Amino acid sequence: MYLITLLGNIILISITILDSSLYTPTYFFLSNLSCLDVWYTSSAFPPMLINFVSGKNTTSFSGCPAQMYFSLAMGSAECVLLSMMAYDYVAICNPLRYPIIMNKRICVQIAAGSWVAGCFTALVEPVSVLQLFLCGNSVINHFACEILAVLKLVCVDTSMAQLIMRVVTALLVPMLMLLICISYAFILSNILRISSVDGQSKAFSTCAAHLTVVVLFYGTALSMYLKPSSVDSQEIDKFMTLVYGALTPILNPIIYSLRNKEVKAALKKLLFRNSLVMF
Repeated sequence: MYLITLLGNIILISITILDSSLYTPTYFFLSNLSCLDVWYTSSAFPPMLINFVSGKNTTSFSGCPAQMYFSLAMGSAECVLLSMMAYDYVAICNPLRYPIIMNKRICVQIAAGSWVAGCFTALVEPVSVLQLFLCGNSVINHFACEILAVLKLVCVDTSMAQLIMRVVTALLVPMLMLLICISYAFILSNILRISSVDGQSKAFSTCAAHLTVVVLFYGTALSMYLKPSSVDSQEIDKFMTLVYGALTPILNPIIYSLRNKEVKAALKKLLFRNSLVMF
């Protein structure tokens, strides 16, 4: 699964870099999304695979916080970037002004802002947890250093740390989801103005792809970090982690690009060019 994620996202990144016809804001954001997915899955799954092969099932005290931070940082950055991609779709609805609205400087600022926002937001939660005292039992009931699993090892009251996580999640995810909903309200109004049925179906198909990823990613994040304290199932948490940590990164290149005619044409052109060079 991890290798499939790497392969799909690296192919998408390579195509958008090597083919000049894909030098557009949409594919620029998609390549950034693929970079986030590669970093996100690489923060957790390689150590897990190493432990599985070696049979040790251990991690260092410095490696666990690092894994915790990078997974939260990449996840938070992806949340921000997905909402910004909805803004790109709104801009596409204004084709005459699109080159002005989504110029190169704006695109770089949006992408950089997503990465920076994710990295800074992710500092708050691990720091609040690492300041607490851990009990003698250092066995994490999880396949990765997930912050909720680590929090269960704390001996003292964790209500403040849990409150910080809920506040950060409540401020970040619902606000970004609201931006996405507003963006799609504009998009829907523009789609309904399209006269041809074929044009409407293509537009709906593009939007549905983005919404599928948004629902999967945001839905699992909300259910993980905003669930009531009475609902405490480690197995459910593991499943949710797999959904947004493994399933979504696999689906992103397939849903967004590898089924796209432009990407398929670019891939065929690159393969044909390489075959000519070989011969």
